[in-house]
Amino acid sequence: MADYEHVRVAVIGSGFGGLGAAVRLRREGITDFVVLERADSVGGTWRDNSYPGCACDVPSHLYSFSFAPNPLWPRTFSGQRHIRAYLEHVADTFGLRPHLRFGSEVKKAAWNTERLCWDIETSSGNLSADVVVSATGPLSDPKIPDIPGLDGFPGKVFHSARWDHDYDLAGKRVAMIGTGASAIQIVPAIQPEVARLTLFQRTPPWVMPRVDRAISGLERSVHRAVPVTTRLRRGLLWGIRELQVQAFTKRPDELGFVEQIAKRNMARSIKDPALRARLTPDYRIGCKRILLSSTYYPALAQDNVDVVAGGLSEIRGATLVAADGTEAEADAIIFGTGFHVTDMPIAERVVGADGRTLAETWKDGMAALRGATAAGFPNWMTIIGPNTGLGNSSMILMIESQLNYMADYLRQLHVLGGRAALDARQSAVDSWNRTVQERMKRTVWNTGGCTSWYLDAHGRNTTVWPGTTTEFRRATRRVDLAEYEVVRQPRPAAAPAAAAPRPAEVDA
Repeated sequence: MADYEHVRVAVIGSGFGGLGAAVRLRREGITDFVVLERADSVGGTWRDNSYPGCACDVPSHLYSFSFAPNPLWPRTFSGQRHIRAYLEHVADTFGLRPHLRFGSEVKKAAWNTERLCWDIETSSGNLSADVVVSATGPLSDPKIPDIPGLDGFPGKVFHSARWDHDYDLAGKRVAMIGTGASAIQIVPAIQPEVARLTLFQRTPPWVMPRVDRAISGLERSVHRAVPVTTRLRRGLLWGIRELQVQAFTKRPDELGFVEQIAKRNMARSIKDPALRARLTPDYRIGCKRILLSSTYYPALAQDNVDVVAGGLSEIRGATLVAADGTEAEADAIIFGTGFHVTDMPIAERVVGADGRTLAETWKDGMAALRGATAAGFPNWMTIIGPNTGLGNSSMILMIESQLNYMADYLRQLHVLGGRAALDARQSAVDSWNRTVQERMKRTVWNTGGCTSWYLDAHGRNTTVWPGTTTEFRRATRRVDLAEYEVVRQPRPAAAPAAAAPRPAEVDA
């Protein structure tokens, strides 16, 4: 691929992780980079998820970059439209547009051992890069379960992350599959307009009240005039969540009080004892992500809503059959069934130094050194990698820590000089992962008695970080070269010495 464009760094994805990486690269003085994006605009999951009611469950001032505060957030919890606009603003403010390559889905990235670079094939052409920063995110590829009979359903079918805005739900019989973060926002938004809404619930979620309000004009004016107040607000929100982490990671038994608040939230709206029993979880709060809504339960209490306590198991024509045998007719099916989180699709397209894909390397479970690098994949770094997720705070905090690690990684490469790469030692990856999994044993995500999307096919939690954001920031402040092998270009083989003449050929 010597004839193709070569860049210092290729970033994959333009959500929070990708744009954050791009800003950090520029602040580090690196301008020779591209951001490869398969869609036609920035935004990542906040571009793809545009379903009715879509909003964030982390406070606005915490769910934004520390280096790009927004004093003008309109609500304490922002909706999808405002978050997407914020990301577009970041792209403009930090001069990222010239680096963005839209319509450039990465088809394959293979490590070139001879040239010490990544050869990248995209839907818009090929290029090579010294370093690849993968910021595709865990919420990028929707997961639709393999339901017998789905192909024969005569109505409309779509996933919450691929919402069909041209399809009118008014007066339709709609089946909502799933009760996760997307579903509890969609249900209240569409319930008033549909004729009938049937919610197929495999596992009931814990739902806390959503204490959302408009941020007053006075507050916004103060934040804009006195920037330190924005930082103070962010710091307060962060500090509260740091203090809460201990209950999730070390003392899950302390979460009983929080469960009582969630039960009271339900009881205010759900008066039918049978329905309340169906909606009450049998696992510890926090084992699955705690959801926030003050409108979900009121919507479920309406006359045109049915809650089926069993996942969808089969479809016969327009009839949907639940695991408990309950049947319902539907004109449209909306899947709120999550994403490929523990089996990232990008991993199938990444080929390392030994010819194996990242997916093959991770077949027994994802594992990366400090959530970023994998053995056998030199100069490859993941933003929002294995065990960097959070159960109760803002992912932006974790992303910024990983950007610190990325910046130091690139500094170390610069110090090494010449053509060089860093490859995580398998022993370092294993040691880091053992420590993470040991800490995971006592967390609510492992002991709470549920099966969540945090767990992979082997039942291991390869998604969440079992500690505070402060601990993770400390762990990713610097790259420890002892955890890496330095890879240099192979030296060209010496020219073979001229063969000595055989005795018969020597002149007498």
